[in-house]
Amino acid sequence: MTRLFRRWVARAVISVSIVAATVGASYGQDKVVRIGFQKYGKLVLLKSKGSLEQKLKSVGYSVVWTEFPSGPPLLEALNVGAIDFGNTGEAPPIFAQAAGAPIQYVAYEPPAPKGEAILVPKDSPIKSVTDLKGKKVALNKGSNVHYLLVKALEKAGVKYSEIEPVFLAPADARAAFERGAVDAWVIWDPFQAAAEAATGASTVADGTGVVANYQFYFASKKFLQADAKIVELVLAQLSEVDDWAKSDIHAVAEQLAPNIGLSVPVVEVALKRQAYGIKPVTDAVIADQQQVADTFFALGLIPKQIKISDVAWRPGT
Repeated sequence: MTRLFRRWVARAVISVSIVAATVGASYGQDKVVRIGFQKYGKLVLLKSKGSLEQKLKSVGYSVVWTEFPSGPPLLEALNVGAIDFGNTGEAPPIFAQAAGAPIQYVAYEPPAPKGEAILVPKDSPIKSVTDLKGKKVALNKGSNVHYLLVKALEKAGVKYSEIEPVFLAPADARAAFERGAVDAWVIWDPFQAAAEAATGASTVADGTGVVANYQFYFASKKFLQADAKIVELVLAQLSEVDDWAKSDIHAVAEQLAPNIGLSVPVVEVALKRQAYGIKPVTDAVIADQQQVADTFFALGLIPKQIKISDVAWRPGT
């Protein structure tokens, strides 16, 4: 097991207080779906809309929502049975599956390659990915941008070992980036849009022509086996929210902005780079995700080979 993989597992273990709060909130309820969400995305919109609660109530269920700072701890919560459903980008589930988490891919959003990028300060001498050789690059380990960095370096002919990765959460990475403690920052929206607006950061490369940048939805294997119809209901409600979101981006930005502490124009920029559509997992998407897994294994970032098709669910199965 690699040092990075061990660190990922260790840091992904969520606090006892979060697990206790999640389990405690659902204790005594015979039928409940526990949903993990992050501060930005379609699940936030679904939560604020309140329509899921009404639909679930009609079939004898309730919902408990728990917020997570990023994808890795969300999937660890799913692993330990603290939540039943959630979503992350394409990299966290690779580490989670390699660690034995009982995850099941249940849906995805189409590629959004412009929704993540390698940023440098506005006056930086770094003009291309090739210039990153020997430089300090901040990123959130185990996240989508980890894969973007790996593939962008590969495309530029730079070895991953030839840069110095600095693993930082978005808030800490932003601080390091602004004070010049790192040379570049690989980050996703809306943090990406916020940094561009506030600092004038330049984009060395985004995911275009490099990576897909999918968003995936997951259920625990246990919950899916017991309550597949509830998973389908949640996905149907997500599709309704998605339809509204893509038809009125300004309204969505106004709703999200106060929750994530960003201005409406910044959130609008991020939303315009996002993909829309909640779709069943296909063979082509599984193949793309398998490439992510194979790349991480080849680099020694995960300790064993994994097979994505083993944990991909299709409606009706």
